[in-house]
Amino acid sequence: MSHIDVIQRIIAYNRDRDPERLSLKYKAMRKDALAFFRGTCHLFAEDWPQKDRVNDAPDVWVCGDLHLENFGSYKGDNRLVYFDIADFDEALLAPCSWDLTRLLASFLIAAKVHGLKRKPTLALCTLCLDAYTLALRDGKARWVERATARGPIRTMLEGLGRRTQLTFIKKRTTMKAGRRRLRIDGKHTLPIDDDDRNRVKGFMRKFAASRAALTFFEMLDVARRIAGTGSLGLPRYTILVNGFGTPAEHFLLDLKFAPPSALAKYVRTKQPKWGNEADRVVGVERRMQAVAPALLQVVAIDSEPFVLRELMPTQDKLDLQGWKGELPPLESLARDLGFLVAWSELRSSGRNGSATIDELITFGTKHKWRNAVLAYAEEYQGITERYWEQFREAYDDGALHDS
Repeated sequence: MSHIDVIQRIIAYNRDRDPERLSLKYKAMRKDALAFFRGTCHLFAEDWPQKDRVNDAPDVWVCGDLHLENFGSYKGDNRLVYFDIADFDEALLAPCSWDLTRLLASFLIAAKVHGLKRKPTLALCTLCLDAYTLALRDGKARWVERATARGPIRTMLEGLGRRTQLTFIKKRTTMKAGRRRLRIDGKHTLPIDDDDRNRVKGFMRKFAASRAALTFFEMLDVARRIAGTGSLGLPRYTILVNGFGTPAEHFLLDLKFAPPSALAKYVRTKQPKWGNEADRVVGVERRMQAVAPALLQVVAIDSEPFVLRELMPTQDKLDLQGWKGELPPLESLARDLGFLVAWSELRSSGRNGSATIDELITFGTKHKWRNAVLAYAEEYQGITERYWEQFREAYDDGALHDS
């Protein structure tokens, strides 16, 4: 693949996105190969081998964009804290090898970025696969318990459990002329123009009225949201709502446009029909997670599909920066992520063409597919690192700045 081909593919996929946030996306992708991998799920989909043993796997509901930093802690609709797969923008029906391969590729890429040697990294991949197959053979969907969680996951769950709503709201807002407003910091939020503000305000007014919750969903402020890597540049907003009336009881909402999945053109599995793309995202998320995030629902603005949920702070996503390649916590993490992937597949089994639990149990007893998955993950690590070098060169040469 030539330098120009890769850059053209990236530019074509991101065409028509908000230029300001698209420039932030490209800047983030320039950082290292892992950040690039996070921002280019479409390349992974385009490159997926159609005629390879890696496809010899049952069809299941997949996240579609699984990687190390697509797991996180959040408050569920029952207000308890959970750790699970966190983003379903690309979710659809595909071979179960899809999520596994992408997750293992992210392990390999991240380990190299953070200086972990090859041998222990492959051992982590094996631990993840061992846990995945063990959970499939068990045939029962479980979840990570806060009381029994270990390593980095335990730290995250405890951290979110201690955070108060007031602290979060004060961190993300400020007082202006006696009124609470979102803090525009260029890190989490950007200013919004009057047309967009009025568009969101009109939607929130109708949304509140339809739920007889005029006071709770009264919009106090709105801004363009900066979050993630792959979706940067798509319409997305942070909304400050009144909640129960005091700063400690205000809420932040995430309103995110739902485009078609980047995988849709490249997965051979027949897909069920959804009402719209937001129905797909929310529907699969509800199937795969043990408990859905607070306020998760499908909405529409001017007939365009959006997903609305209570805002989940970005610091609750997995972040490898502070772990310094220490093996014990990484071993614990690798096992838990393998369990979580299997549990999400078991939980959503038998729905709209996905494999049944019995079929997944049988698959968990087989071994040949594991070699194919790990082999392609290793191959794609090399592909990603070459792509990133080409991207970095183009970015530094200014080839992406006016795209």
